[in-house]
Amino acid sequence: MEFYNNPIYLPENQPGKKPQKKSNFWTILLAAIIGGLIGAAALGVFLFSSFSRQNQSAPVSDETIQAIQNDISDLKADLKKVSENPAEVVTSYSNVESEIIDVVDKVGPAVVTITANIQSTAMSWFGYRYNQTSTSMGSGVIISKDGYILTNNHVVSEATELSVELADGTTLPGKLISSDEFADLAVIKVEGTMPGVAKLGNSDRLKSGETVIAIGSPLGNFKNTVTVGVISATGRFLETENGYQMENLIQTDAAINQGNSGGPLVNLSGEVIGINVMIVRGSSSTSTYAEGLGFAIPSTTVKLISEQIIAKGSFSRPYLGIRWADVTPRMAANYRLPVDHGIYIMEVIRGGPADRGGLKENDIITKIGDYAIGEQSSFYNCLFKYGPNETVAIEVNRNGKQQILSVTLGGDESSL
Repeated sequence: MEFYNNPIYLPENQPGKKPQKKSNFWTILLAAIIGGLIGAAALGVFLFSSFSRQNQSAPVSDETIQAIQNDISDLKADLKKVSENPAEVVTSYSNVESEIIDVVDKVGPAVVTITANIQSTAMSWFGYRYNQTSTSMGSGVIISKDGYILTNNHVVSEATELSVELADGTTLPGKLISSDEFADLAVIKVEGTMPGVAKLGNSDRLKSGETVIAIGSPLGNFKNTVTVGVISATGRFLETENGYQMENLIQTDAAINQGNSGGPLVNLSGEVIGINVMIVRGSSSTSTYAEGLGFAIPSTTVKLISEQIIAKGSFSRPYLGIRWADVTPRMAANYRLPVDHGIYIMEVIRGGPADRGGLKENDIITKIGDYAIGEQSSFYNCLFKYGPNETVAIEVNRNGKQQILSVTLGGDESSL
């Protein structure tokens, strides 16, 4: 998912170009090592000759001569070994590099590529309808040996058929268990032997500047691509197209591209601390663009939702049972409303939680429990602070007067 001023879902059905072959790594490495060894040998001979000339009056011990000759012999032996077996040259890594390699070896086998086939109806030039199939691709991560996989809702929500390619190349049919559109999370399942399983970590412990690794399939073709960055910030909020602010997002500068959606963001302990969900480029209407603004759903949110989906087959959100419209300062000024922020109740569903709690049409809800509805806290965000079947105090403005009503929330997320 890529954001400009508003969220934009990006199809990922275009095959990428094959990368051009680069010059042989071992050839370059061998040349560098041979050059270094020859230089070291020459330097040894030069120093020995210079030492002998400058100290002709002083005898040189047999031990010194023997030590220099041994060093030259060792250099020649190393030179021969490298020329015969260049692939056996040992590479030295820094501590961080070693940790990254270990993490990728550990988590990489649990990362999958998801292909979603989408059936849709189109209209021809001649006025008749026909079915067409499109394909989008995303990433996911295996979280259990019995084949449960985490990904984004926007990767799989419209799919009529799912195909999952494991890290070992095996392709299996996938089944959508359930999803949550507001958190943009989904759980799918495959049957078979899993090449790897990832562990969820604790995103609440993250610190800005901490090294993180994103693994996924950018553009759908470059499978299990690894990018490295840091935690840029935590607790970010982003508005989505369904009127809900995604909360507590992790911001990172690890490169995230189309196709990375649903892949894991991993710490140096090899734990999944986020599910990659979107990038922000800037404004599509101006020349202002940004790079390195990637976002992931925190693992604490992921764990809460996925555990309920796996245990119960779905994730339930609270609902009130109303039809409503946002109250903004402009709307308040145009219609002379008594408040600048809140939600205007257009209809109360008969027999629903709002109806049972005494809410009426034309009421303006300004506060749910401890949370006031405003520019930085949407109706959904305030409502979702509570669970189904919880009783909360709802503050409304009715005919210019504030009232507090007690409402027991329902549990059908489709009837918000």
